[in-house]
Formats: sequence, C-alpha cells, structure tokens
Amino acid sequence: MSGVSATDRVRRAYDRWFPADDLPDRPDLPWFVAPLPGWLEDLGLRLVWLVVLVNLAGTAFGFWFYGFQFTVTDPVMWPFVPDSPMATLFIALSLAVWKLGYADRVPWLHALAFFGCIKLGAWTPVVLTIFPVEHPAGSLAALGTVGFLREYGLYTFLVTSHLAMVLEAFLVHRYADFSAGAVALAVAWYTLNDVVDYLVPIVGDPTHTLLNAEPFVGTGFDHSAPAHDIAAAVAITLTVTCVFLALSTRAAKLRAELEHRG
Repeated sequence: MSGVSATDRVRRAYDRWFPADDLPDRPDLPWFVAPLPGWLEDLGLRLVWLVVLVNLAGTAFGFWFYGFQFTVTDPVMWPFVPDSPMATLFIALSLAVWKLGYADRVPWLHALAFFGCIKLGAWTPVVLTIFPVEHPAGSLAALGTVGFLREYGLYTFLVTSHLAMVLEAFLVHRYADFSAGAVALAVAWYTLNDVVDYLVPIVGDPTHTLLNAEPFVGTGFDHSAPAHDIAAAVAITLTVTCVFLALSTRAAKLRAELEHRG
C-alpha cells in the first residue's frame, strides 16, 4: 500500500489542475468590502472556468426566462430588460478576462460585473421576500408532484442563484482596482437602468422585471401598485450601496498601496 489516502490524492490533483500560485494577492481590506473568507475567494478563483461556465448557463436561462417580457416590450428597450442575465454575463466575462491575463485592459467590465451581481443578486431575494404574492402557494396535494416542484423548485433556484451572484461579486476586488472612470461608467449604466425601469420608461412601459404583485389590467400591467415603488426603492438603495462598496474598495486598496510603499 502506498500510504497515500484518497483525500491526499484528491488534494494533489486539485492543486495540480487548479494551481494557487497564479492567484492575485489578497489585499488587507475592511470586512465589509471583502466579507468572504480567504479560502472561499481562492476556491472561486481556482475554479474560475467552472464559475464562468455556470454564469454563462445562468445567462442563457435568464434570457429564456425573460422571453415573455421581451414580447411585450418595445425592441428599442430590450437592453434594459434582462438585468440579471446581463449581470451574470458581465461577471463571466470579467473572470474570463482576468484568467486570460487581460484584466487591466477592461476596468469598466469589472465595475459593471461588481455592480450587477450585488444589485441584481440582492434585489431578487429581497423582492421575493417582501411580496407574499410572489411566494409559491399550494400544497403537494393541491399542486401535484410536477406542479409542486415547478413552483417551489423555481422559487428556491431564483433565490439561491441570485444570492450566489452577490458572493461572486466579492471575488472581483482580487484583480480589479475600481478606477474612478470605471465606477462612473457603472454608476451611469445602473442609474439609467433604474430610471427606465421605474421612473421614466422613455418608450412604452417601465422595463423592470415583471412582478406578480402588479396586476395585469386591460392591455398592460398596473405600475401604480405599491409593489412598483417598493421594488424601485430597493433597486435604487442597492445602486447607492454598490457605489459605496466600490469606492470604499478603491480607497482601501490605495491606502494599502501607500502604506506598502512607505
């Protein structure tokens, strides 16, 4: 017998196929801008191609999920409809670009990924929690096995997958500095998104994700329902939160760099 346990063999294979020596250093940042433990950050970065593939699959699912909303939205406003799928696409591209060695060339992409994953990743679970009508309803006996799995399975998937988006957003600080220009672009995009989603749709109706709490009346959805304003407040609050976190990360990294030079 070799004396090497199965656990050791798995660990060696993991280290061989997913080496840690090419990972960016973990800066000493405040807990609120780097809340994940170091080992979890390293795991996400070491399994980066798997994370990229999962996000691309989520992007494809998201575009399918928004299929109906595309049909009732003027095509000129389509870029503002699939918020979460765009966020997962941004993070997939951001991670892929870092892994390929081009992270410094697209700082704006990293900022968009960070903002999108935190904002949309948190917005969906919050909205699904606030509005009882959004929760699945019915027992196994009432819905049947397929109906039960569809209702509760989709609800669980939406909540957990979006929370995972928030977690992966906190990988970005390992390879991005959140320059002022990059943050400004992300702020501009997501502020515009909030405006057309809730305040001034420009063309047609507001483009935010359709809410069951907004009833369908006549030829469209009733955006005068309280749910609209609550969803807007959550979205705008999260946009402001992203600005704070991005700029706090930048300030902390600059401070650490100055201390290192000193």
